[in-house]
Amino acid sequence: MKQKQDRSDKPDPKHKKNHNGGKSASHLRWLVTIFLMALTISAVFSFFSQELLSKTSLFGAFAVLLAIIAIGILFDLLGVAVTAAEERPFHSMASRKVPGGSEGIWLLRNAGKVSSICCDVVGDICGIISGTAAAVVALEVWTGMQSLSQKLIQLMLSALVAALTILGKAFCKQIALENSTAIVQAAARTIWRVKRIFSRNQKKKK
Repeated sequence: MKQKQDRSDKPDPKHKKNHNGGKSASHLRWLVTIFLMALTISAVFSFFSQELLSKTSLFGAFAVLLAIIAIGILFDLLGVAVTAAEERPFHSMASRKVPGGSEGIWLLRNAGKVSSICCDVVGDICGIISGTAAAVVALEVWTGMQSLSQKLIQLMLSALVAALTILGKAFCKQIALENSTAIVQAAARTIWRVKRIFSRNQKKKK
């Protein structure tokens, strides 16, 4: 009887295999999702930035460039905040039906994926597009200048974009760690408002 009981207590290798297979399938789905998301966001950002850069003045092009850098920094801020915040305040918000409570819990329970999307996907895309935007701005500035001046302007703008991005992210990381709950709350409320707008529009269509 003891031998039978001991055998029944041993883990089923088939169950372990199925469990690992489920994890692999889930990881593969996430990789495909993040690839498609990066492709879509990159295409949208590139399209709108090129449209704006082609139709604006030099001052407008600088404004677009700074906006792209700011978006990258803000998403990096959120990506750090979701990894540092705790769920407890959001459970309290959700129990009192405060807007953003359940959305905040969802963000924190998916902190790894949210952080990856914010820091890796959006952050890296903004970094790449800001480099392209810097080249366009440099082209506007160096029109009619000598080749040496052109290279110098391109070098200075590329260095400035990189320095501003790194400085902004370094500055915001400490803010994100110290104010993680407030930042996640702001993001959760924004998601709640967007969901509410969509639900209203769907009701109107019906």
